[in-house]
Amino acid sequence: MAVITMIQAQQRAGRYNIYVDGHYAFPVSESVLVEFRLFKGMEIDQQLEAQLSAADDVAKAYNRALDYLSHQLRTEKEVRTKLADLDIEPTVIDATLARLEDLKLVDDAHYAASYVRTMIRTSDKGPRVIRQHLRQKGVLERPIDDALQLYSADQRLAVGTAVAQKLAKRYQRQAFHTQEQKIRQGLITRGFASDEAQAMVTALALKPDADQQAALLAKQGEKLWRKYRTLAASERRYKTKQALYRKGFGLDEIDHWLTSLTED
Repeated sequence: MAVITMIQAQQRAGRYNIYVDGHYAFPVSESVLVEFRLFKGMEIDQQLEAQLSAADDVAKAYNRALDYLSHQLRTEKEVRTKLADLDIEPTVIDATLARLEDLKLVDDAHYAASYVRTMIRTSDKGPRVIRQHLRQKGVLERPIDDALQLYSADQRLAVGTAVAQKLAKRYQRQAFHTQEQKIRQGLITRGFASDEAQAMVTALALKPDADQQAALLAKQGEKLWRKYRTLAASERRYKTKQALYRKGFGLDEIDHWLTSLTED
């Protein structure tokens, strides 16, 4: 039976060359060296050599994964994708992930909880968008559900109300109905439920500035009135009224403006 005749450290830290019967045979990592208790004079057969080679593949993939994980938390899917991009065999990836999960270095439940806490603290996103992001990262529904329990109703209201206030300033020169509609839609787009979005809009207690709304209506109306100047009077009036209504102005306000309008 073949015998290990020399174990030589490589220049690269943690790597060793194994010599069998006086000839170089294969390299191993330090973890494999320790796990299999390799020593000079140890007998080795083809089966053991295959086991050593497989273990070394996992050790190299494990170290690659540790490098990837050193910068930030990752999901299982992200680690699998990274290792696959490095052309590592699927069986080796499976074994590597099993080791990482045993050591809690990859834990999707922990990742989801950490992600939710960070999003609450640093973003303006609601639960639905956070759920979507976690799904894209490969986290399953149960860990996502558990993590989102950390996002309390009070926290959602605080985050959402801050968003609503910013949106109110952005759309303050819109028709009042349109302003409320866009604020509500902005909140829903950011991941808040429609009923929560409505509650946040209501909490703002917005009130239209009559003078500002009249000025906005007149400005928009004059543009439309000129646009439809080639139409018959009744058609021109109808088209202008319809367009202003779609922009969020009230019918009474539109009628009042049209009544006061002097046709060109």
